[in-house]
Amino acid sequence: MEAGMAGNTSSAATKMSSSLAKLQSLNGMFAIYKKKGPTSADVLNALKEALLKEAGVESSNPRKRRKQWLKMGHGGTLDSAASGVLVVGVGNGTKMLSSMLTGSKKYVAVGELGKATDTLDATGSVVLEKGFDHITRLELEEKLKSFTGDIMQVPPLFSALKKDGQRLSVLLKQGHKVEAKPARPVTVYSLTLQEFTPPLFTLDIECGGGFYVRSLVDELGKALASCAHVKDLVRTKQGPFTLQEHVLHEQQWTLEDILQALQPAQTPLVQNQQNPAPEEKPGPE
Repeated sequence: MEAGMAGNTSSAATKMSSSLAKLQSLNGMFAIYKKKGPTSADVLNALKEALLKEAGVESSNPRKRRKQWLKMGHGGTLDSAASGVLVVGVGNGTKMLSSMLTGSKKYVAVGELGKATDTLDATGSVVLEKGFDHITRLELEEKLKSFTGDIMQVPPLFSALKKDGQRLSVLLKQGHKVEAKPARPVTVYSLTLQEFTPPLFTLDIECGGGFYVRSLVDELGKALASCAHVKDLVRTKQGPFTLQEHVLHEQQWTLEDILQALQPAQTPLVQNQQNPAPEEKPGPE
């Protein structure tokens, strides 16, 4: 009996060691689906927990243990209210994430005219209401032209940008007074109006690093002599990873699925050569 138990224990330990070794040998990048609600960091931690649990690693202090067992990072913050493609680097693949930050990204954004919020999206409090009946589809399409190409953009106050090591969004929630960051250069490769059913409108956006969709919609509302905020935001592409073809949903957060999806660290990723992106600034959408 005892010999049998010892054998089972030894077998389980060997299986855990093998699974963990495979997990720790991963080097490359892959994409996961981020749902609305959690932060990008929350999603990354949930992914780590799922993988370590599969490998048999349990910890009462998972945050600390995760850092010891598994090297992993993501390639650019996606707002908690947003969903879509989140690129993950594992092992030496974390060194490749800078290419994701600076590379091309695509979004589908639903904006709402007539209401501005303090966060520039639907999670915030309404701070201004203005009429929008005067806005036509043609006028909106015409205004989009001025937001295409190399432009200057002021980042939102509620963002992942930092002041003295603290995120601006955290400082604001703590009641601190925060000054807006200066406008900075960003690139918009394409910007098209897909739907216009006032007060809602839908935009297809392709942009470079450091671009904020929330700032775009806010500034667009002002340019139309009204106001607006982002009602819904989905990242449909980041670098070579697309929402339709590449993302792993939560039920696919397994070693086997990641091994199939992984782009190895030694393989250069094919970036959009027609649209070279500007140097990344911290805190994309």
